Amino acid sequence: MSGTAPLWALGAMSGTSLDGVDAAMILTDGERILDFGPTGYRPYSDAERAILRAALGQWDGAEDAAEVVETVHAELLARFAGADLVGFHGQTVAHDPGGRGTRQIGDGAILAEALGLPVVWDFRSADVQMGGQGAPLAPFYHFALARHIGAERPLAMLNLGGVGNLTWIDPRAKVPEAPGALLAFDTGPANAPIDDLVAARLGRAFDAGGALAAQGTVDAGLLEAAMALPWFYKMPPKSLDRNDFHDLLDRVAPLPDADAAATLTAIAAASVMRGVEHCPVAPAEILVTGGGRRNPVLMEMLAAGLGCPVRPIEAVGLDGDMLEAQAFAFLAVRVQRGLPTSAPGTTGVPAAIGGGRISRP
Repeated sequence: MSGTAPLWALGAMSGTSLDGVDAAMILTDGERILDFGPTGYRPYSDAERAILRAALGQWDGAEDAAEVVETVHAELLARFAGADLVGFHGQTVAHDPGGRGTRQIGDGAILAEALGLPVVWDFRSADVQMGGQGAPLAPFYHFALARHIGAERPLAMLNLGGVGNLTWIDPRAKVPEAPGALLAFDTGPANAPIDDLVAARLGRAFDAGGALAAQGTVDAGLLEAAMALPWFYKMPPKSLDRNDFHDLLDRVAPLPDADAAATLTAIAAASVMRGVEHCPVAPAEILVTGGGRRNPVLMEMLAAGLGCPVRPIEAVGLDGDMLEAQAFAFLAVRVQRGLPTSAPGTTGVPAAIGGGRISRP
């Protein structure tokens, strides 16, 4: 393979919502996006999800959870043909940058043997070891997407997964690691507390269509108290573990189901509004990915509270379900080419750095 020739890369992502594994192929040279390929999804079974939930917060062990991650990824990725290499994120079970580090379970070497392809994995460790947050890592791909859609003014991409994260992008910069090209950080809780609430109280995986929140009333006092937490006064870059705001469930415990869901949804929206205040220049628009874009209550709160258009990323012809899987395909090619995958503006690492390691079959 030529060092700069475009490659068909297959990326996979298993996010903090623990719903399943997304997979997507893109044709890229690690700088430009030349084509989009097939996509796929494999949901976790209830039993698999329970094993993964039990592994959250564990810094060692969890071999049964790692086996679930490896088996499900191998099953899904084996359905694809024509890939030159694989980007494998694994499953984050613990994240404490500046403390114990970061841990993604799932062994890329095992996956390389199963698929017969080179696998790029362990994307976050080098960044954390160098003093970065190790997250978010999709911003370099967001920069390429902004160029791909022909953006000419600064804009933002917002991922509403278990945690919310925002990438502010200046598409006029030459490369994503250039000073001022990107600012990225976790905004705060997004779907995780809402998902955990409806799972605990109603036995559902999530608040489908925001239906429960739509029936409730936001508790203004709890919203105000949540937004006074120290996290919201920290300057970016900054990143969260999925369970860092788990105590919000205790705060809304006295509320009826609908009011609790509405309040947690309002906290997710207010977190984004606070985050946008950190942008160097107000974004011309915010394009939303992740499951939260399907929650009309959350999207309406954002539209009402932000001074720019807020649209699902499908509005510009992109796939909001597969964007993170595509991002790790893109990053895999950058690792293979020796290009940076994070920079001071995205993770707070002191200098642009390339993460990831490559396992070959």
